[in-house]
Amino acid sequence: MASLRDIRKRIRSVKSTQKITRAMKLVSASKLRRAQQAIVAARPYAVTMHDMISRIAQKSKVESLHALLDKRDETRRVMVVVLTSDRGMCGAFNSNAIKKADRYIAEHKKHWEAVELGAVGRRGRDYFKKRGFTIRREYSNIYDGLNFAVAQRIANEIRDEYLAKDLDAVYFVYNEFKSAVTQQVVVEQLLPIQPAKEETAGADYEYEPSPQEVLNELLPRYLATQVYRALLESQASEHGARMSAMENATKNASEMIASLTLVYNRARQAAITKELMEIISGSEAQKG
Repeated sequence: MASLRDIRKRIRSVKSTQKITRAMKLVSASKLRRAQQAIVAARPYAVTMHDMISRIAQKSKVESLHALLDKRDETRRVMVVVLTSDRGMCGAFNSNAIKKADRYIAEHKKHWEAVELGAVGRRGRDYFKKRGFTIRREYSNIYDGLNFAVAQRIANEIRDEYLAKDLDAVYFVYNEFKSAVTQQVVVEQLLPIQPAKEETAGADYEYEPSPQEVLNELLPRYLATQVYRALLESQASEHGARMSAMENATKNASEMIASLTLVYNRARQAAITKELMEIISGSEAQKG
């Protein structure tokens, strides 16, 4: 049985850990509020841009309006971009995205000649590197200073490779933010851009100077907006997952402290009882 000193040290250690988890929970809660506001503001803009692109693509008589809309006859070279975090201690946030990407690649790789990975965040990069995947693009430490310019740079790099026909399709795998305790891992096709079906494309409009020129301006910005939205979704999901994980860790620490305190009190009581018995036994021996 552990000594009283060992139990006291264990209680102090758990209390110190609890302070850290409680502080991390508060920090994540603060960051989550800002990230949640950002994603709520970005979603309507992304949806409206997609609706506009769909209307142009579906209602116009032009057979091929833009290279970013063209679906290749054969999808040979594919890049799957997995969005994870740079740090851990966020529950199943990273493992869920990695498992989803693993399953998606396993299910579809027979239709592709080559599959390469894009990694946003060190956790996903490290996982897939260890398993022999080719990492075509990797981006680390971008979430702290995340802004539209960062997303635009990533989108431009991916777009240029697609237009050069180094890639035939690009997919994003990320955690979509639902609430502080709920995230849903989704797989979205980034390129080629897929307009909505005709029945959901809405009313037609007249475009000036032409649908082609409107798309030339709109599609690169739309692509960057979609990348930015995915990054914001992943960022908010990460903070929500970490806040929940740290809340659970803090609660578990409280339960462990209570359990250790009970063990300590029992051990202390047993030690006191033993000392009293020894004193009484010694006193009776002297009298005898």
